[in-house]
Amino acid sequence: MSDTAVESEREAPAEWSADDDWTDEALALLRAMRAPHRRQRAKQAAFAVYCTLLVLVVWGAVPSLGLFLQASMGADYTRHGGLLLAAMPSGITALGLATVLLVVRDGLWRGPVVPPRATADWLLAHPVRPRPVLRPWFWLSCALAVFPGLVTACGGMVALGLTAGVGLPAALGWCLVGGVCLPLLATCAGLLVERSDRAAGWVRRLTPYLTLLVLALGTQSTLAAAGHPVRWLERVELWSGPWGWAGIAALAPTRAAVPGGWLAAGLLVVPTVGCLVLADRAAATVSLHRLRARARAAAGVLAALRTVELRAARLTVTSASGGTRQRRVRLPAPRRAWLVVPWRDALALLRSPGRLGRAVVLAVPALLCADLVHGLSGGAALLATAAALVFGYLAVAQLLEPARIETDDIRRASWSPYSVPGLMLRHAIVPTVLGTLPALAGAALVVLDGGGPAAWLAPAAVPALVGAGLVNACRGVLRQDLLISPAQGAGGGTGPLLFAVWYAAGPLVAVAALTLPFVTALHGPTAAPLGKAVAFSLLLATALLRWAWGRAGKLGGRPRPGAGG
Repeated sequence: MSDTAVESEREAPAEWSADDDWTDEALALLRAMRAPHRRQRAKQAAFAVYCTLLVLVVWGAVPSLGLFLQASMGADYTRHGGLLLAAMPSGITALGLATVLLVVRDGLWRGPVVPPRATADWLLAHPVRPRPVLRPWFWLSCALAVFPGLVTACGGMVALGLTAGVGLPAALGWCLVGGVCLPLLATCAGLLVERSDRAAGWVRRLTPYLTLLVLALGTQSTLAAAGHPVRWLERVELWSGPWGWAGIAALAPTRAAVPGGWLAAGLLVVPTVGCLVLADRAAATVSLHRLRARARAAAGVLAALRTVELRAARLTVTSASGGTRQRRVRLPAPRRAWLVVPWRDALALLRSPGRLGRAVVLAVPALLCADLVHGLSGGAALLATAAALVFGYLAVAQLLEPARIETDDIRRASWSPYSVPGLMLRHAIVPTVLGTLPALAGAALVVLDGGGPAAWLAPAAVPALVGAGLVNACRGVLRQDLLISPAQGAGGGTGPLLFAVWYAAGPLVAVAALTLPFVTALHGPTAAPLGKAVAFSLLLATALLRWAWGRAGKLGGRPRPGAGG
């Protein structure tokens, strides 16, 4: 018997007769009682839609219109068409697969059918039919999923019209096939994950491999745009599933069309309609305890986001997704006292291999951005270097989770004989070693292969990035006073900007300080700028660690009598 059937049987109340069905009356009464609240929510939704459309018009429609006007006056954008068409097969496949993965993983903790807590906790416990209550929430999720697809299709229409000379109606129509059908298919798959523990287990197991596949497809798209396409592999990817069929449809009106465009469109449209019909029927069969758990998780995430508790929101999602299961791994206990903290950190990371995997995945775009710097100059080189440092920081930050866990609640550090600042510095040992040793090995291989001494910048940046992560881990209680202050006026003034600077102070300082020296070293004709950049990075690491020491000292922890720092 399936999981859903068992839960339904366990939770089913006593048999209800037709006389007990008060669904229509209850919903009519609730509509009348909630009318003022619904009007207020409608005003909020209308304002949100207005702001979204305003942003799209200002930052999307107006610049696009300007580009078309320039093209009508002789500007030639078709020189970029070859690069775009070369990158589209693998790029669209990567984007489609990432879309499916994100929407399906949403089903692990929230799902397409997620009513408010009042509905899940009170209304559905009464003798009402769940179908009229739950169906609107499923279709609302479908509409929200389709909206980004519509925006993406419009962007594809503009890009193909400018660079490939495709007619705008044809470009929009073919792009809409994937932009609409793929999110809807993913939403239906998310409903399956919401209803079935077996499907949810498969999603958890396949997520790391699919993430690596998305990254590989993105890398292949970059290489294809650089002039190294693999045609047979692109054909396999395009016909591998709905994520690839969307690419075939988008390529159909171009000179790089793949045979079978109408077949791919049919393969997208027909299953989408069928899945929507089945999902519409299945939306009312989600068990009550699942609805309650997801309603609580969604409310918790929303509350954390409203107070800008981003880490709390992420931890809530991770916990509700069932992603907290740890592997049972053992390491030999250390014989020296100073190795206890690194031993605990290494053991924690080995028991959560997902963090190590995310660190590796995030290191790849960092290396790709760093490689692009050699062929760029001016502002583009600065931007690519900053992007490489940002991805490098995100990779290293995955390894600092033990430090963040102890600063979440400083009472967790009571086991340690060290002061809180001393404990935080010891938490930097394992991330520094795990980041520096592979970087040193990779840099040595690059140098031996004739890649130049600039590769030594990668290991040189790791200590500074670890220090930046430790500064953020020790920031303490959120400074919400920076967001809301009577002195800032109704518009908020510079409060949000000040809060963002305070929230990401460590990485902001590290990236801003290292970008220019690294660009100079990468483009320098001699090794002197390289040596100066390495020395500056190590000096910055020392300053950031000292900053983290000072922040940790303000967290409230004091050294025990006779404890070393």
